Amino acid sequence: MTNSSHAQPYDLISIGRVGVDIYPLQDGVGLEDVSTFGKYLGGSATNVAVAAARHGRSTAIITATGDDPFGRFIHAELRRLGVDDRFVGTVDALNTPVTFCEIFPPDDFPLYFYRDPIAPDLTLRTLDLDLDAIANARIFWATVTGLSREPSRAAHHAAWSARNRPVQRRAAGTVLDLDYRPMFWSSATEASTQVARALEHVTVAIGNREECEVAVGETEPDRAADALLERGVELAVVKQGPKGVLAKTRDERVEVAPYFVDVVNGLGAGDSFGGAFCHGLLAGWSIERILRFANIAGAIVASRRECSTAMPTTDEVEAILTAQEREKLDRVNA
Repeated sequence: MTNSSHAQPYDLISIGRVGVDIYPLQDGVGLEDVSTFGKYLGGSATNVAVAAARHGRSTAIITATGDDPFGRFIHAELRRLGVDDRFVGTVDALNTPVTFCEIFPPDDFPLYFYRDPIAPDLTLRTLDLDLDAIANARIFWATVTGLSREPSRAAHHAAWSARNRPVQRRAAGTVLDLDYRPMFWSSATEASTQVARALEHVTVAIGNREECEVAVGETEPDRAADALLERGVELAVVKQGPKGVLAKTRDERVEVAPYFVDVVNGLGAGDSFGGAFCHGLLAGWSIERILRFANIAGAIVASRRECSTAMPTTDEVEAILTAQEREKLDRVNA
C-alpha cells in the first residue's frame, strides 16, 4: 500500500486512465496521411485532475505507467501541470498506453487506443492504494473504464469501501464518471452490470445520454437523471452536447444552455467539464453556477487541439461568465 505524506487532504483524487495522446497537427486528414503529430499527457481521469489543478485545487491521480520513456514523460508532465504523481505506479512488463485520434471538426474525432494486452492502470490492486488519502479526499473521482477489468475493479470497490467507513453511508464528493468506452468491455451488458454495482457507492454520477443508457437504460435526460437518483446518488448530471446540461437532485432540477465555440477537437471537453464541476462543488456554489462554469470550461477545451494542456484557468472561465452577465444586463436595459 502506498503511504501519503501529503499534509492536508487533497481537494480531489482521481483514479483511472493515463497515457500519452499522439494527436495530429493537421485537421481533416486520416492518420495514414498525417505527417506531423503533437505529444500530450492524456487519459480521462488524469485530465480531470489536471483541469481541477488549473483552478487552484490540490489534486492527485492514482494510476500506473510502463517503465519506459513515455512513463517518464507522464511523471514530468503531471508535476509540471500541478498534479501530485506520488500514487502513479510502474509496471515493468507493460508499455505505457498511447492514444491516437483523427480530427474532423466539428464533431468527428475517432480514437485509437493502444492498451494491449492490458493497460498498466487496469492492473491496480487494493494494496497499491493509499486508502487513508482516498477516504480523506474532499472529492474522489472514478470512471467506468476502471471497472472493465480485474484487478482494477476490485481496487475501485476497496476505495469506495474506504470512503464509506465507518458507517454504511455514501461519502459526499464520491463521483462516478459514466465514461463508457465500448472497446474496453466484452459487452454493454457486462458494463451495465458493473456500473449498477458502482452506483451503490457514489453520491454523484455524470454522463452523456449514451452513457446513461448503459448505466440505467435511459437516454431521455430527465428519465435518465431520475433513474440515477433512484439508484441512490444525490446529484445526477446528464450532458446533452449542443442542448446543454441537466442536473437533478431529489429537490432541484437545473438545466443550462450550452456555450458555443468553433470546435477544433471535442475530445477533452468532458474532462474539462469534470474538473471545473469539482471546483464548483468544492467552492460550495449553486448547481446552476457550477453547470454554467463547467459548460464554459468544457467549451474552451473543445476550441483547442489538445486536452490536458488546453485546460482553462479560473480567470479565463470567469471572464466569459462576466461577459455573459454584462450582455444579459444590456439586453434588459435596452
